Amino acid sequence: MQLRYSFRVYPEPGQRIALARAFGCARVVFNDVVRAREDARKAREPFPTAAALSQQLITRAKNTPERSWLADVSSVVLQQALRDAEAAYKTFFASLKGARKGRKARSPRLKSRKDARQSIRFTANARWKITDGGRLLLPKIGGIKVKWSRSLPVTPSSVTVIKDAAGRYFASFVIATDPDADRACWGEPEPDAAVGIDLGLRYFAVLSDGTKIDSPRFLRRAEKKLKKAQRELSRKRKGSRNREKARLKVARAHAVVADARKDFHHQLSTKLIRENQSVAVEDLAVSGLARTRLAKSVHDAGWSQFVTMLAYKAERYGRTFVKIGRFEPTSQVCSTCGHQDGPKPLHVREWTCPSCATRHDRDLNAAKNVKQAAGLAVSACGAPVRPEPVLARRKETGSHGIPPEASAA
Repeated sequence: MQLRYSFRVYPEPGQRIALARAFGCARVVFNDVVRAREDARKAREPFPTAAALSQQLITRAKNTPERSWLADVSSVVLQQALRDAEAAYKTFFASLKGARKGRKARSPRLKSRKDARQSIRFTANARWKITDGGRLLLPKIGGIKVKWSRSLPVTPSSVTVIKDAAGRYFASFVIATDPDADRACWGEPEPDAAVGIDLGLRYFAVLSDGTKIDSPRFLRRAEKKLKKAQRELSRKRKGSRNREKARLKVARAHAVVADARKDFHHQLSTKLIRENQSVAVEDLAVSGLARTRLAKSVHDAGWSQFVTMLAYKAERYGRTFVKIGRFEPTSQVCSTCGHQDGPKPLHVREWTCPSCATRHDRDLNAAKNVKQAAGLAVSACGAPVRPEPVLARRKETGSHGIPPEASAA
Protein backbone atom coordinates (compact mmCIF):
# COMPACT_ATOMS: atom_id res chain seq x y z
CA MET A 1 0.00 0.00 0.00
CA GLN A 2 1.31 3.45 -0.93
CA LEU A 3 0.96 6.39 1.44
CA ARG A 4 2.15 9.98 1.55
CA TYR A 5 4.25 11.42 4.35
CA SER A 6 4.10 15.22 4.30
CA PHE A 7 6.58 17.53 6.04
CA ARG A 8 6.92 21.30 6.25
CA VAL A 9 9.99 22.69 4.47
CA TYR A 10 11.62 26.10 4.80
CA PRO A 11 13.44 27.13 1.61
CA GLU A 12 15.85 30.06 1.70
CA PRO A 13 15.18 33.18 -0.43
CA GLY A 14 17.32 31.92 -3.32
CA GLN A 15 15.68 28.52 -3.17
CA ARG A 16 12.24 30.12 -3.27
CA ILE A 17 13.20 31.82 -6.52
CA ALA A 18 14.42 28.49 -7.92
CA LEU A 19 11.20 26.78 -6.82
CA ALA A 20 9.09 29.53 -8.40
CA ARG A 21 11.03 29.01 -11.65
CA ALA A 22 10.39 25.26 -11.48
CA PHE A 23 6.69 25.78 -10.75
CA GLY A 24 6.44 28.07 -13.77
CA CYS A 25 8.27 25.73 -16.15
CA ALA A 26 6.14 22.75 -15.10
CA ARG A 27 3.00 24.83 -15.58
CA VAL A 28 4.11 25.91 -19.09
CA VAL A 29 4.77 22.32 -20.18
CA PHE A 30 1.39 21.21 -18.84
CA ASN A 31 -0.38 24.03 -20.69
CA ASP A 32 1.55 23.28 -23.91
CA VAL A 33 0.37 19.65 -23.77
CA VAL A 34 -3.25 20.75 -23.29
CA ARG A 35 -2.99 23.18 -26.21
CA ALA A 36 -1.39 20.57 -28.48
CA ARG A 37 -4.14 18.05 -27.81
CA GLU A 38 -6.88 20.67 -28.20
CA ASP A 39 -5.38 21.76 -31.55
CA ALA A 40 -5.36 18.13 -32.70
CA ARG A 41 -8.98 17.70 -31.63
CA LYS A 42 -10.12 20.81 -33.51
CA ALA A 43 -8.19 19.70 -36.62
CA ARG A 44 -9.78 16.22 -36.31
CA GLU A 45 -6.34 14.64 -36.19
CA PRO A 46 -5.10 11.80 -33.94
CA PHE A 47 -3.83 12.90 -30.56
CA PRO A 48 -0.03 13.12 -30.45
CA THR A 49 1.65 10.48 -28.31
CA ALA A 50 3.49 11.22 -25.08
CA ALA A 51 6.83 10.49 -26.75
CA ALA A 52 6.10 12.93 -29.59
CA LEU A 53 4.98 15.62 -27.15
CA SER A 54 8.10 15.12 -25.03
CA GLN A 55 10.31 15.50 -28.10
CA GLN A 56 8.47 18.57 -29.36
CA LEU A 57 7.58 20.46 -26.17
CA ILE A 58 10.63 19.71 -24.03
CA THR A 59 13.68 18.50 -25.98
CA ARG A 60 13.31 20.75 -29.04
CA ALA A 61 11.72 23.63 -27.13
CA LYS A 62 14.88 24.05 -25.01
CA ASN A 63 16.80 24.97 -28.18
CA THR A 64 14.39 27.75 -29.18
CA PRO A 65 14.67 31.36 -27.96
CA GLU A 66 11.06 31.32 -26.72
CA ARG A 67 11.54 28.29 -24.44
CA SER A 68 15.28 28.27 -23.74
CA TRP A 69 14.63 28.91 -20.03
CA LEU A 70 13.19 25.39 -19.70
CA ALA A 71 16.80 24.21 -19.40
CA ASP A 72 17.12 26.08 -16.08
CA VAL A 73 15.14 23.40 -14.21
CA SER A 74 15.47 19.64 -13.85
CA SER A 75 14.21 17.73 -16.90
CA VAL A 76 12.45 15.29 -14.54
CA VAL A 77 10.16 18.11 -13.39
CA LEU A 78 9.15 18.78 -17.01
CA GLN A 79 8.61 15.11 -17.79
CA GLN A 80 6.40 14.70 -14.73
CA ALA A 81 4.31 17.72 -15.79
CA LEU A 82 3.77 16.03 -19.17
CA ARG A 83 2.76 12.80 -17.43
CA ASP A 84 0.32 14.71 -15.22
CA ALA A 85 -1.39 16.10 -18.32
CA GLU A 86 -1.56 12.62 -19.90
CA ALA A 87 -3.02 11.18 -16.69
CA ALA A 88 -5.62 13.97 -16.58
CA TYR A 89 -6.74 13.09 -20.11
CA LYS A 90 -6.91 9.36 -19.29
CA THR A 91 -9.11 10.16 -16.29
CA PHE A 92 -11.34 12.36 -18.44
CA PHE A 93 -11.82 9.71 -21.14
CA ALA A 94 -12.41 6.97 -18.56
CA SER A 95 -15.10 9.15 -17.01
CA LEU A 96 -16.75 9.69 -20.41
CA LYS A 97 -16.83 5.92 -21.02
CA GLY A 98 -18.25 5.21 -17.58
CA ALA A 99 -15.19 3.20 -16.54
CA ARG A 100 -14.45 5.58 -13.67
CA LYS A 101 -16.59 5.73 -10.56
CA GLY A 102 -17.77 8.96 -9.00
CA ARG A 103 -18.79 12.23 -10.56
CA LYS A 104 -17.88 13.05 -14.13
CA ALA A 105 -14.36 14.42 -14.58
CA ARG A 106 -13.90 17.62 -16.58
CA SER A 107 -11.46 17.91 -19.44
CA PRO A 108 -8.02 19.26 -18.44
CA ARG A 109 -7.83 23.02 -18.29
CA LEU A 110 -4.95 25.46 -18.52
CA LYS A 111 -3.13 26.22 -15.27
CA SER A 112 -2.54 29.75 -14.04
CA ARG A 113 0.35 31.24 -12.09
CA LYS A 114 -2.33 32.64 -9.77
CA ASP A 115 -3.58 29.17 -8.80
CA ALA A 116 -3.73 28.63 -5.05
CA ARG A 117 -1.61 25.48 -5.24
CA GLN A 118 1.65 25.00 -7.12
CA SER A 119 3.58 21.72 -7.18
CA ILE A 120 6.47 19.88 -8.83
CA ARG A 121 7.45 16.22 -8.53
CA PHE A 122 10.87 14.55 -8.46
CA THR A 123 11.19 10.80 -9.08
CA ALA A 124 14.23 8.62 -8.40
CA ASN A 125 15.63 9.54 -11.83
CA ALA A 126 16.20 13.08 -10.56
CA ARG A 127 18.73 11.74 -8.03
CA TRP A 128 17.34 13.73 -5.16
CA LYS A 129 18.36 12.63 -1.69
CA ILE A 130 18.16 13.38 2.02
CA THR A 131 21.52 14.51 3.35
CA ASP A 132 23.11 13.38 6.61
CA GLY A 133 22.16 16.74 8.07
CA GLY A 134 18.49 16.14 7.35
CA ARG A 135 18.14 18.48 4.37
CA LEU A 136 16.25 17.64 1.18
CA LEU A 137 18.70 17.98 -1.71
CA LEU A 138 16.90 18.72 -4.99
CA PRO A 139 18.57 19.17 -8.41
CA LYS A 140 19.09 22.82 -9.44
CA ILE A 141 17.43 23.97 -6.19
CA GLY A 142 19.79 22.89 -3.40
CA GLY A 143 19.42 21.55 0.10
CA ILE A 144 16.14 22.64 1.71
CA LYS A 145 15.57 22.60 5.45
CA VAL A 146 12.90 20.08 6.49
CA LYS A 147 10.93 19.97 9.74
CA TRP A 148 10.97 16.22 10.41
CA SER A 149 7.94 15.44 12.58
CA ARG A 150 8.50 11.67 12.23
CA SER A 151 10.94 9.31 10.57
CA LEU A 152 10.44 7.75 7.15
CA PRO A 153 9.95 3.96 7.49
CA VAL A 154 11.50 3.14 4.09
CA THR A 155 13.19 4.96 1.23
CA PRO A 156 10.60 7.05 -0.66
CA SER A 157 10.05 6.50 -4.37
CA SER A 158 9.31 10.16 -5.17
CA VAL A 159 8.89 13.55 -3.55
CA THR A 160 6.47 16.35 -4.44
CA VAL A 161 7.20 19.92 -3.39
CA ILE A 162 4.02 21.90 -2.82
CA LYS A 163 3.32 25.58 -2.22
CA ASP A 164 -0.16 26.27 -0.83
CA ALA A 165 -2.33 29.40 -0.88
CA ALA A 166 -0.89 30.56 2.47
CA GLY A 167 2.65 30.63 1.04
CA ARG A 168 3.78 27.53 2.95
CA TYR A 169 6.01 24.88 1.41
CA PHE A 170 5.65 21.13 1.95
CA ALA A 171 7.54 18.02 0.85
CA SER A 172 5.27 15.02 0.25
CA PHE A 173 7.05 11.64 0.06
CA VAL A 174 5.47 8.52 -1.48
CA ILE A 175 6.06 5.53 0.82
CA ALA A 176 5.32 1.87 0.11
CA THR A 177 4.27 0.28 3.41
CA ASP A 178 4.33 -3.38 4.45
CA PRO A 179 0.82 -4.48 5.59
CA ASP A 180 2.20 -7.26 7.82
CA ALA A 181 4.55 -4.85 9.59
CA ASP A 182 1.77 -2.30 10.06
CA ARG A 183 -0.56 -4.87 11.62
CA ALA A 184 2.18 -6.18 13.89
CA CYS A 185 2.93 -2.62 15.03
CA TRP A 186 -0.65 -1.98 16.16
CA GLY A 187 -1.55 -5.47 17.24
CA GLU A 188 -5.01 -6.99 17.02
CA PRO A 189 -8.06 -5.80 19.00
CA GLU A 190 -10.71 -8.15 20.36
CA PRO A 191 -12.16 -10.30 17.52
CA ASP A 192 -15.72 -9.13 18.23
CA ALA A 193 -14.80 -5.46 18.72
CA ALA A 194 -17.07 -3.63 16.25
CA VAL A 195 -18.61 -0.18 16.14
CA GLY A 196 -21.27 1.60 14.10
CA ILE A 197 -20.87 5.34 13.54
CA ASP A 198 -23.65 7.85 12.97
CA LEU A 199 -22.24 11.14 11.66
CA GLY A 200 -24.15 14.34 12.35
CA LEU A 201 -23.97 18.06 13.04
CA ARG A 202 -25.13 18.33 16.66
CA TYR A 203 -22.56 15.66 17.54
CA PHE A 204 -19.81 14.95 15.05
CA ALA A 205 -20.18 11.23 15.66
CA VAL A 206 -22.29 8.98 17.88
CA LEU A 207 -20.97 5.44 18.34
CA SER A 208 -23.09 2.35 18.77
CA ASP A 209 -21.63 1.82 22.25
CA GLY A 210 -23.21 5.10 23.41
CA THR A 211 -20.14 7.36 23.06
CA LYS A 212 -20.94 10.85 21.78
CA ILE A 213 -18.18 12.93 20.20
CA ASP A 214 -18.82 16.65 20.16
CA SER A 215 -18.42 18.56 16.91
CA PRO A 216 -15.45 20.96 17.22
CA ARG A 217 -16.97 23.42 14.69
CA PHE A 218 -13.57 24.83 13.72
CA LEU A 219 -14.95 27.14 11.04
CA ARG A 220 -17.74 28.50 13.24
CA ARG A 221 -15.28 29.29 16.03
CA ALA A 222 -12.96 31.13 13.62
CA GLU A 223 -15.69 33.05 11.79
CA LYS A 224 -15.13 36.31 13.64
CA LYS A 225 -11.44 36.38 12.81
CA LEU A 226 -12.07 35.31 9.22
CA LYS A 227 -14.74 37.94 8.74
CA LYS A 228 -12.38 40.67 9.89
CA ALA A 229 -9.57 39.46 7.64
CA GLN A 230 -11.85 39.20 4.60
CA ARG A 231 -13.26 42.67 5.25
CA GLU A 232 -9.72 44.09 5.29
CA LEU A 233 -8.95 42.26 2.03
CA SER A 234 -12.00 43.72 0.28
CA ARG A 235 -10.82 47.26 1.08
CA LYS A 236 -7.37 46.90 -0.49
CA ARG A 237 -6.72 48.12 -4.01
CA LYS A 238 -6.40 45.32 -6.54
CA GLY A 239 -2.83 44.68 -7.63
CA SER A 240 -1.29 46.43 -4.63
CA ARG A 241 1.19 44.90 -2.21
CA ASN A 242 -1.14 45.54 0.70
CA ARG A 243 -3.81 43.46 -1.01
CA GLU A 244 -1.36 40.57 -1.39
CA LYS A 245 -0.52 40.83 2.31
CA ALA A 246 -4.23 40.83 3.18
CA ARG A 247 -4.80 37.84 0.90
CA LEU A 248 -2.06 35.88 2.66
CA LYS A 249 -3.63 36.75 6.00
CA VAL A 250 -6.99 35.32 4.89
CA ALA A 251 -5.34 32.21 3.43
CA ARG A 252 -3.39 31.56 6.63
CA ALA A 253 -6.54 31.90 8.72
CA HIS A 254 -8.27 29.32 6.52
CA ALA A 255 -5.19 27.07 6.71
CA VAL A 256 -5.35 27.09 10.52
CA VAL A 257 -8.98 25.93 10.37
CA ALA A 258 -8.26 23.23 7.78
CA ASP A 259 -5.21 21.93 9.69
CA ALA A 260 -7.12 21.75 12.97
CA ARG A 261 -9.99 19.86 11.32
CA LYS A 262 -7.58 17.43 9.62
CA ASP A 263 -5.74 16.77 12.89
CA PHE A 264 -9.05 16.07 14.65
CA HIS A 265 -10.07 13.63 11.92
CA HIS A 266 -6.72 11.86 12.06
CA GLN A 267 -6.79 11.40 15.82
CA LEU A 268 -10.40 10.16 15.91
CA SER A 269 -10.05 7.81 12.93
CA THR A 270 -6.83 6.35 14.32
CA LYS A 271 -8.48 5.73 17.70
CA LEU A 272 -11.50 3.99 16.15
CA ILE A 273 -9.43 1.80 13.83
CA ARG A 274 -6.95 0.89 16.56
CA GLU A 275 -9.63 -0.18 19.07
CA ASN A 276 -12.04 -2.02 16.74
CA GLN A 277 -11.77 -4.95 14.38
CA SER A 278 -14.76 -3.77 12.31
CA VAL A 279 -16.08 -0.26 11.64
CA ALA A 280 -19.32 0.65 9.86
CA VAL A 281 -20.45 4.07 8.67
CA GLU A 282 -23.30 5.39 6.57
CA ASP A 283 -22.68 6.61 3.02
CA LEU A 284 -23.90 10.19 3.27
CA ALA A 285 -24.87 12.32 0.27
CA VAL A 286 -22.46 15.12 1.20
CA SER A 287 -22.66 16.88 -2.18
CA GLY A 288 -26.45 17.05 -1.86
CA LEU A 289 -26.40 18.24 1.75
CA ALA A 290 -23.86 20.90 0.76
CA ARG A 291 -26.54 22.55 -1.39
CA THR A 292 -28.95 23.05 1.48
CA ARG A 293 -29.18 25.67 4.23
CA LEU A 294 -26.87 23.45 6.28
CA ALA A 295 -24.06 23.79 3.72
CA LYS A 296 -21.63 25.70 5.95
CA SER A 297 -22.05 23.27 8.83
CA VAL A 298 -21.69 20.27 6.51
CA HIS A 299 -18.43 21.62 5.06
CA ASP A 300 -17.24 22.49 8.56
CA ALA A 301 -17.74 18.89 9.71
CA GLY A 302 -15.71 17.42 6.84
CA TRP A 303 -17.40 14.00 6.80
CA SER A 304 -15.88 12.94 3.48
CA GLN A 305 -12.33 13.47 4.68
CA PHE A 306 -13.03 11.55 7.87
CA VAL A 307 -14.61 8.58 6.06
CA THR A 308 -11.69 8.47 3.61
CA MET A 309 -9.27 8.27 6.54
CA LEU A 310 -11.26 5.43 8.08
CA ALA A 311 -11.20 3.51 4.79
CA TYR A 312 -7.47 3.68 4.09
CA LYS A 313 -6.45 3.09 7.71
CA ALA A 314 -8.71 0.04 7.88
CA GLU A 315 -7.08 -1.32 4.73
CA ARG A 316 -3.60 -0.57 6.04
CA TYR A 317 -4.04 -2.24 9.41
CA GLY A 318 -6.20 -5.17 8.32
CA ARG A 319 -9.52 -4.03 9.75
CA THR A 320 -12.99 -4.48 8.24
CA PHE A 321 -14.58 -1.28 6.96
CA VAL A 322 -18.21 -1.32 5.81
CA LYS A 323 -20.11 1.57 4.23
CA ILE A 324 -23.86 0.97 4.20
CA GLY A 325 -26.21 2.50 1.62
CA ARG A 326 -27.43 6.04 2.10
CA PHE A 327 -31.06 4.93 1.71
CA GLU A 328 -30.93 2.62 4.73
CA PRO A 329 -33.63 3.96 7.14
CA THR A 330 -31.33 4.09 10.17
CA SER A 331 -33.28 6.88 11.85
CA GLN A 332 -36.68 5.27 11.26
CA VAL A 333 -36.13 1.71 12.49
CA CYS A 334 -36.18 0.56 16.11
CA SER A 335 -32.82 -1.08 16.81
CA THR A 336 -34.48 -3.35 19.39
CA CYS A 337 -37.40 -4.92 17.52
CA GLY A 338 -36.93 -3.70 13.95
CA HIS A 339 -40.22 -1.79 13.72
CA GLN A 340 -40.09 1.02 11.15
CA ASP A 341 -41.82 4.13 12.46
CA GLY A 342 -41.40 6.38 9.43
CA PRO A 343 -39.36 9.56 8.86
CA LYS A 344 -39.04 12.15 11.61
CA PRO A 345 -38.16 15.86 11.47
CA LEU A 346 -34.70 16.87 12.63
CA HIS A 347 -35.91 18.52 15.83
CA VAL A 348 -37.14 15.15 17.14
CA ARG A 349 -34.10 13.88 19.06
CA GLU A 350 -35.86 11.16 21.09
CA TRP A 351 -38.79 8.88 20.28
CA THR A 352 -40.59 5.84 21.66
CA CYS A 353 -41.09 2.72 19.57
CA PRO A 354 -44.86 2.02 19.34
CA SER A 355 -44.17 -1.70 18.98
CA CYS A 356 -41.87 -2.51 21.92
CA ALA A 357 -42.17 0.79 23.89
CA THR A 358 -38.38 1.29 23.91
CA ARG A 359 -37.27 4.89 24.38
CA HIS A 360 -34.60 5.77 21.80
CA ASP A 361 -32.05 8.50 21.43
CA ARG A 362 -32.23 9.32 17.70
CA ASP A 363 -28.48 9.36 17.04
CA LEU A 364 -27.62 6.37 19.22
CA ASN A 365 -30.41 4.33 17.64
CA ALA A 366 -29.10 5.24 14.18
CA ALA A 367 -25.57 4.17 15.15
CA LYS A 368 -26.87 0.80 16.34
CA ASN A 369 -28.81 0.36 13.11
CA VAL A 370 -25.69 1.19 11.10
CA LYS A 371 -23.84 -1.55 12.95
CA GLN A 372 -26.68 -4.04 12.44
CA ALA A 373 -27.15 -3.16 8.77
CA ALA A 374 -23.45 -3.84 8.19
CA GLY A 375 -23.82 -7.25 9.82
CA LEU A 376 -21.33 -6.42 12.59
CA ALA A 377 -23.59 -6.94 15.60
CA VAL A 378 -23.06 -10.33 17.25
CA SER A 379 -24.76 -12.19 20.06
CA ALA A 380 -23.09 -13.74 23.07
CA CYS A 381 -22.47 -16.95 21.11
CA GLY A 382 -20.90 -15.04 18.21
CA ALA A 383 -23.83 -15.29 15.77
CA PRO A 384 -24.73 -12.19 13.71
CA VAL A 385 -27.68 -10.22 15.05
CA ARG A 386 -30.20 -8.45 12.82
CA PRO A 387 -33.82 -7.62 13.74
CA GLU A 388 -36.31 -9.99 12.16
CA PRO A 389 -38.89 -8.44 9.81
CA VAL A 390 -42.09 -7.50 11.62
CA LEU A 391 -45.52 -8.06 10.06
CA ALA A 392 -47.32 -4.84 9.25
CA ARG A 393 -50.44 -4.02 11.23
CA ARG A 394 -53.83 -4.24 9.51
CA LYS A 395 -54.63 -0.53 9.86
CA GLU A 396 -51.11 0.75 9.25
CA THR A 397 -50.84 3.22 6.38
CA GLY A 398 -49.62 1.54 3.22
CA SER A 399 -50.08 -1.93 4.70
CA HIS A 400 -51.66 -4.83 2.88
CA GLY A 401 -52.88 -6.20 6.18
CA ILE A 402 -52.17 -9.47 7.93
CA PRO A 403 -53.64 -12.58 6.30
CA PRO A 404 -56.55 -14.07 8.27
CA GLU A 405 -54.73 -17.37 8.74
CA ALA A 406 -51.75 -15.50 10.24
CA SER A 407 -53.91 -13.50 12.63
CA ALA A 408 -55.89 -16.59 13.63
CA ALA A 409 -52.69 -18.44 14.37
